[in-house]
This record gives sequence, structure tokens and C-alpha cells, in this order.
Amino acid sequence: MSKVIADQAEPPLVVSIDIGTSSVRASIFDRTGRSVEEMEARGAHEIQTTSEGAAEADPDALLRLVFECLDRLMEKSRCLHSGIGGVAACTFVNNILGIDGDHRAVTPLTTYADTRAEGVVDGLRSDFDEESAHDRTGCPFHPSYLPARFRWLGRAQPDLFARVSRWVSIGEYLELKLFGETAVTYSVASWTGLLNRFSLTWDAQLLAGLPVKETQLSPLTDADRPRSGLGKGFARRWPALSSVPWFPAVGDGAAANVGSGCISSRQVALTMGTTSALRVVQSDAPDHLPAGLWCYRVDRKRSLLGGALSEGGSVFAWMKDALNLKDHPDLERALSAMEPDSHGLTVLPFLAGERAPGWAGHARAVLQGLSLATTPLEILRAGMEAVAYRLFLVFELLRPLIPADPRVVASGGALLRSPVWLQIVTDVLGRPVAVCEVAEASSRGAALLAHEALGAIRNLEEVPHFTLPGCQPDPQRHERYRRAIERQKDLYKKLIGPKTQKQQPQRAQSPRRLKKGIME
Repeated sequence: MSKVIADQAEPPLVVSIDIGTSSVRASIFDRTGRSVEEMEARGAHEIQTTSEGAAEADPDALLRLVFECLDRLMEKSRCLHSGIGGVAACTFVNNILGIDGDHRAVTPLTTYADTRAEGVVDGLRSDFDEESAHDRTGCPFHPSYLPARFRWLGRAQPDLFARVSRWVSIGEYLELKLFGETAVTYSVASWTGLLNRFSLTWDAQLLAGLPVKETQLSPLTDADRPRSGLGKGFARRWPALSSVPWFPAVGDGAAANVGSGCISSRQVALTMGTTSALRVVQSDAPDHLPAGLWCYRVDRKRSLLGGALSEGGSVFAWMKDALNLKDHPDLERALSAMEPDSHGLTVLPFLAGERAPGWAGHARAVLQGLSLATTPLEILRAGMEAVAYRLFLVFELLRPLIPADPRVVASGGALLRSPVWLQIVTDVLGRPVAVCEVAEASSRGAALLAHEALGAIRNLEEVPHFTLPGCQPDPQRHERYRRAIERQKDLYKKLIGPKTQKQQPQRAQSPRRLKKGIME
């Protein structure tokens, strides 16, 4: 079982903080990676979006939510305080905020879903060799990465940009508030597009052409190098955590692989929460990367190869809301009763631009094939299938770089709460898909990396990894979906081709909140 009651938990225990795109979670895991029952606190938050492409959050409000979750968790776990041996953290990655010399936030926290920097990507391609930069950093030029976002912000909001003394992620900002100093892990830095993945240093070639100096970025560190000695106010607030090691934040994608047991190239982690991804941990990542994939870091020893979509539970939640299906009495059964690709629709599900595999940041969602007979349920099913098709394209890019018959393990609430969607993805891939039994794979993965650093486990392979058989593919459905994939590819080619007109910086509009209900 992936859970354990408090009096049977094996010490040392690790408090795990997971800062996601729609909620914050704090929970406790024992030495074998089992979550301790009833030892969890969570709180929801919302990313604010605008029609011009902004995707932002208030960093101080987000930290207050983290602190409140820790308050509730520590109150619940009084009986376990003597067994707590460390604190781990993971966060949604490729987020950034600017702070001043007094460590106060002077910009909002912008996320990977912010597409306003699309207009400067062509300039980056003119100034740098993108293929070389992609191989060095593991990241293509795209508005979700920091080279484009720094250039855009420096031009669109120069006065605000000039006020920034230092640029940090939300995990670094948390550490700065708790300890008065901070560093950034190779894991989190690898998501920025500015880390040289071979030398594990900030990439000097890119920085030379950007309006940011290396001194404005945090020092680099690794996931096994903790801090201890909380600031006085926080030490009084959480006495049980005042002197234990606090490990720096890692990327939630890397943590999800570890938490779901996908710790070598023999296992492919398929995660679908708000967004989606396919990822493989490798000790020796390729020197040259296919154009559609990225290569990040788990730590100094392990790379993370794969591709991520901006689409996932966010598409389901948006469609369910927009199509007025929130109050449907039995949505799963109704979706299950529909035949694969029986609706005559083709969907490009790019509500927040495209990341892998085409990296068209300017792309927007398209729905083709509507008729007077089309129903809201058909549109929703078509959207779910469309996300699965994008995952198939990423899987096809990964296959030449991994063993011939890898095990696919699914995690993330969007899939695990929807048997219909899990079966759709399985049929689209044409491969069996096991299911990670762990409800919070990212939280568990961060905790296991901390246990490894503490020496509580010798390596990640010795702990149990909890999976269920999951789904088997239907060959006939797979062939039907293959034809639908070709139809989607043809529509993509016609509508999302090379960009012909650069976007100019726009004046900010009033933000609106991302719709609630996104599956974690």
C-alpha cells in the first residue's frame, strides 16, 4: 500500500511541500515513500490570465498559502514531530519573478503558460544558433523559457525590468524568506533554458545576448545540499522544523518521475494534471536532441528527457465549463458510451500555445468539423482525444532514444480520475499503460530524493513503487486513432505553419482568473 498509518510509519519522516499550478500541498512521507494517512494539508490558488497571453500569480500570496498549509500540517502531526528528519520541496517550474535589493517582489510570478514573449523568438533565432543552444541547454527557443521572456519584458516593460535586482523562481523565493539566502537546483535551473546541461553552469553564450547578468541569477546547487536553521520567526512557528535539513526545490516533473517509480530509461512516466508530459530518467542523455524534445535535470547524476504539453486537465476543465457540462449527472458514463473518433471533429487543443512537439508558441486552439448535429459531449470527447494525439507524437520522438519495450506508467489526477481518458490514451499509444497508485507522485518523489540525500535509502530502486495493471490497448481503436492523428497533423500543417508576422509588445489588460476545476 502507498499509505501507512502514523504509528507504523518508518522513520525518518520527510515533510514534502508541493507548489503546483492550482494548489499547494504539504504532506508527510516515511522512509519507504509511503504517505502518512491524514497528514496532509492543501490549499487552492489560481493563475491569472489575460487575453494578451499573460499567466501570472502573486508570489507573496502563494507563499502565504504555503505557510498556512505547513501550519495545518504541523498541527495535525504533533505526534510525529520527533520523527521528522527533513523537509523536501518541488514546484511547477519555469516560473520567474523579479525581486529588489531588499528581497521584495517587484514583478508578478510569471509561469510557463505566459505566451507574451512569442514576438521575440524570431530575434533569438537570428542572434543565436538555435540547434546548438538546444543541445547545450536542452531547451528550444520558445516563449515559455527565460531567454525569450527576459527579452520581451526588457522591451515591453523597461521601467519594471530596471527595478529588478535579482531573478528567482518561487522555490528560491520561499528559501530566501525562510533562510535569508537562496540557491537554485540544477533541476529547477534546467527548466529555464539558461543552464548548460553539460557543464552545469549558467550558459554564458546566451547570457551575453540577453539583458540579464549572471549575477542577477541565483548560485547553482544540487538537490542533496540542504539548509538548516530557520529564521527566528519561522523557527518559533514550526519548532519541529527549526533545525532539520531543508532541501532546495526540484522541478515537479522530475519529482513525478521519481515518485511514480520511473527512475531509468526502462520506464516512461506519463503524467497528466493541469498539463501533460512524457519523461524518461537517463544517466547518459544524448548529446544531440531531436527538435521536439527537451532535456532537463533531476540532479547532477540524472537527466530527464521528454516533452511536455501545455494541454491536459486544463483543456478538460475549460471545455466542461464552456460547454456547460459541469452539472452533467454522469459525464464519465456518457463519454464512455461514445465510439472513438465518431464525432467527425478535429481539434488542435492549444489554449495556451504549443510546447512539445512543435513548439509553436503562437498557436491557438482550433475546432474543425462542427455541424448542426454536433453535441457538447462530442466536442469534449474530441478535446480529450486531441490531447492524447499530442502525447502520441511526443512518444514517437522518444522511442528511438529508449529501450525497445519500455513500461509506461501513468500518474496525475486528470488521468487517474477519468478511466475514459486513461483508456483513450492507452488506445492512442497502442501500448499497455500501468497506473501509479500514489495519489501525489510529485510530493512523493521530492520526499524520496530527500531520503536518498539523508542516507535513509541507498538508492531509489530499493524502495517499493506502487503501480496497478492499468489498461490494455485495443488494436482496432488504435488504428482508428492513427487515422485521426494524421487528420490532426494535416490541420496543424495548414494552420500552425511558420510564423509570418511578429507580435509587438502590448499594453497589459485587466487579468482574469483561470477557471477553477482543473484536475491536479
